[in-house]
Amino acid sequence: MKNFCLGLWRLADPKISLASFAAMFLGACAAARGGALSWKWLALTVLGIFFIEIAKNASGEVFDFDSGTDLAVAAEDRSPFSGGKRVLIDGLLNRRQTISIAAVSYLLGIAAGLVIVAYREPQILWLGVVGVALAYFYHAPPFKLSYRGLGELAVGLCYGPLITSGTYLVQRGSVTPEVILLATPLGLLIMAFLWINEFPDYRADKASGRLNLVVRLGRPTAARVFVATMMVAAAGLTLLPLAGIPVAVYLGALFLVPAAVAGRILLRHAEVTARVIPAQAMTLISFVLYSLGSGIGLLLAR
Repeated sequence: MKNFCLGLWRLADPKISLASFAAMFLGACAAARGGALSWKWLALTVLGIFFIEIAKNASGEVFDFDSGTDLAVAAEDRSPFSGGKRVLIDGLLNRRQTISIAAVSYLLGIAAGLVIVAYREPQILWLGVVGVALAYFYHAPPFKLSYRGLGELAVGLCYGPLITSGTYLVQRGSVTPEVILLATPLGLLIMAFLWINEFPDYRADKASGRLNLVVRLGRPTAARVFVATMMVAAAGLTLLPLAGIPVAVYLGALFLVPAAVAGRILLRHAEVTARVIPAQAMTLISFVLYSLGSGIGLLLAR
């Protein structure tokens, strides 16, 4: 039982779940500008997406184990932020348990979504279908998005515009262009988090045929693209008031400090996992600060 609980905790992975919580927080803050929030529907939204997160991690663990990706990660390349959840490799869960957790979690997440569709907002159905499909096929055949250099785009779309807009839609019954624009820098920052997490796995991914964009570009070039992504996110934030979004969203610019630290480290030490790990942490802090800063800025501007 102890191993099962530890394995389930790894699959829930609070560090990675911060990405979806950041998007939901931003969407909720944007929605709060239009009136009082429905807390029960927000809670169900959070619960549904959290279950899909667990399901994605569990199903991905099985597919990555079968592909040999997680097995190929050398000890010196292991990181708290990448390398898979290792619940199968470390013997915390067996294959049947992991598949069962994935199936039950997908069912619970979908059930939460269907309750929202039936009793609150029918339009959320299509966003939910896209979100579940991206979650499952990120690892699963026939698409295997993360193996074909499409995983980064899927993550940026899902954890930026998709979840933020979905949270807003459940509260307000429509989605505005401003919400999508607000979510775009967040999507880029979370994509950058995935991007930097692919550096420690570079050798394992390359050996197992997981041809993500870091593998395709090589680590030196990918490090420069990482910095460029952060710069585009910063430019996007700068332009938001031109779309009528309150200037107070500039509180989100707090992300620039950890982002600059992460970029500096990665440009200098892209091939040394022990040096990359602090940059991974800084990148996580970057997207959290953008969400918190911009979201609080929206609330202050009410």
